[in-house]
Amino acid sequence: MAQQEDVFKKIVSHCKEYGFVFPSSDIYDGMGAVYDYGQNGVELKNNIKQYWWQSMVLLHENIVGIDAAIFMHPTTWKASGHVDAFNDPLIDNRDSKKRYRADVLIEDQLAKYDEKIQKEVDKAAKRFGDAFDEAQFRSTNARVAEYQQKRDALHERFATALNDNNLEELRQIILDEEIVCPISGTRNWTEVRQFNLMFKTEVGSTADGASTIYLRPETAQGIFVNYLNVQKTGRMKLPFGIAQIGKAFRNEIVARQFIFRMREFEQMEMQFFVKPGTELDWFGRWKQTRMAWHQALGFGTENYRFHDHDKLAHYANAATDIEFHMPFGFKEVEGIHSRTNFDLSQHAAYSGKKIEYFDPESNESYTPYVIETSIGVDRMFLSVMCHAYTEEQLPNGESRVVLKLPAALAPVKLAVFPLTKKDGMPEKAQEIIRDLRFHFNCKYEEKDQIGKRYRRMDAIGCPYCVTVDQQTLQDNTVTLRDRDTMEQHRVNIADLRSIIEDKVSITSLLKRIDN
Repeated sequence: MAQQEDVFKKIVSHCKEYGFVFPSSDIYDGMGAVYDYGQNGVELKNNIKQYWWQSMVLLHENIVGIDAAIFMHPTTWKASGHVDAFNDPLIDNRDSKKRYRADVLIEDQLAKYDEKIQKEVDKAAKRFGDAFDEAQFRSTNARVAEYQQKRDALHERFATALNDNNLEELRQIILDEEIVCPISGTRNWTEVRQFNLMFKTEVGSTADGASTIYLRPETAQGIFVNYLNVQKTGRMKLPFGIAQIGKAFRNEIVARQFIFRMREFEQMEMQFFVKPGTELDWFGRWKQTRMAWHQALGFGTENYRFHDHDKLAHYANAATDIEFHMPFGFKEVEGIHSRTNFDLSQHAAYSGKKIEYFDPESNESYTPYVIETSIGVDRMFLSVMCHAYTEEQLPNGESRVVLKLPAALAPVKLAVFPLTKKDGMPEKAQEIIRDLRFHFNCKYEEKDQIGKRYRRMDAIGCPYCVTVDQQTLQDNTVTLRDRDTMEQHRVNIADLRSIIEDKVSITSLLKRIDN
């Protein structure tokens, strides 16, 4: 685990050093749980968003997009339940004066049992080699059985406490499991209490005339309040979806793990409206569709898993997360929820407007049910970076750090180098860029030896480099280098676009999931 934490620290450092992610207000020593995306980070982030957006609105004729405002009428959040029930259970350690989420402390304890079990399995696998039967070992080994029993008992108790919203029981679990504060190492815990996560602000020109509004904690409600507008103006027929990408804000007390949990973050959400009674079928379909989207990136099926919720939100009848294997364990990057008709019914009740769908086939009106897919852009960005970051030992004894990003997501697709700064080589390199920059993002580099330039491009994940040399000036061929294999071969300048474009386009990813 310590080794994985070291890798994660290197990834955070790499993000700053190579222009991916900076601490916000860095010259003022930063601001907790707020980050800025640098010149390479914003390109990668935009590519992730484009991949998601096009997978929704290009590949599905019945999904359209909107962009709703961040500020919404305050009654929106009363109707959605956020004013009364958007809380985290928090607990303080009296010695360190640090505050923690009680549920996260318990989840970390569950993960420790999983790690202990895995440790026993790994030791046995090493001992028995090819003859090792993991399933049999897990079911027969006494120590594994003991850990599993403790884990299952804790999990059941934890799930019950969450569903009952029993704060005293959450604290008792922390005490019984002898969970200590990571800072002080003590078990001197306060009571658990609820804390609302919404940011408040005021709108209005005078103090007397100002009214309290909230920064939206999710983008979904902007979709729900626009359901009628989109359905009528787009003449949409069920089932249909509305997609949106936008900023959301949560006053996270326990923000941690770099950009994994932030106070200002970006979501990609799609609400899919369906006929009541068909929602669980659609829930299953969207689970598979979304998993296919993730796996098309080629990060390995073993790095993803579904995790069904222990505690269903009061409005849901099914919920699961897609988790990705980060250096700090399997963590949620996307949620898929069957939200029933809760949101539309609530907004109908609070607004006094009739929010229904007239079904011409059954000749009846009803409130649609909703399947939600919700993915954090920042968490997706982090999962991409964590998988891509690679330290390689090369045959010549040197080492390199390379970001093995999917070519379609890479910030820069092609770097063009003149071998030297003379004999017309820089001009020829610029000519190549002028032609190709209309098709994908290109970068010109002439500083340092060619080897150092390759390393810089490896570090930002650029999939292809082209070198203009003396031979180029004679026969219009260049050296094309592949990032992952480091192989080089001569190609004609006229063929560069056709060789590179399909591999680096978002379309290449979309074709993998549209089968």
